[in-house]
Amino acid sequence: MALLPYFVLTPERRETPLNVLGTQVTVLASNASTQSYGVTFQRGDEGTGPPPHSHDWDESFYVLGGEVEFLCDGQMLEITGQDAMAAQMFAAIDREIPVGPAPDIPKLLAVLERNGVTVSA
Repeated sequence: MALLPYFVLTPERRETPLNVLGTQVTVLASNASTQSYGVTFQRGDEGTGPPPHSHDWDESFYVLGGEVEFLCDGQMLEITGQDAMAAQMFAAIDREIPVGPAPDIPKLLAVLERNGVTVSA
């Protein structure tokens, strides 16, 4: 697949948001489409999001509003501006973990492990 030196994604061409543990994740550019990185837009209520975890790829975040807490190298960071990626894991969670008040933890851990994520809590 030949890649263009740019891409434009208008609102009408965006995919339906994925539900990842209560956080709505819209994939703006997937690893497959760029062949090197992914870009997502994420929206969630207070208290939603993944458990503490680690993996072999980089992530960055850009927070448009509110505040997001990250645990990085044992240090708790409260972020109000950076960028996000990791679309393959989000798609797997959306596909395999039903929306509900309590996710199937063993199944969730299996999905995370398949995607190179190690949960630390």
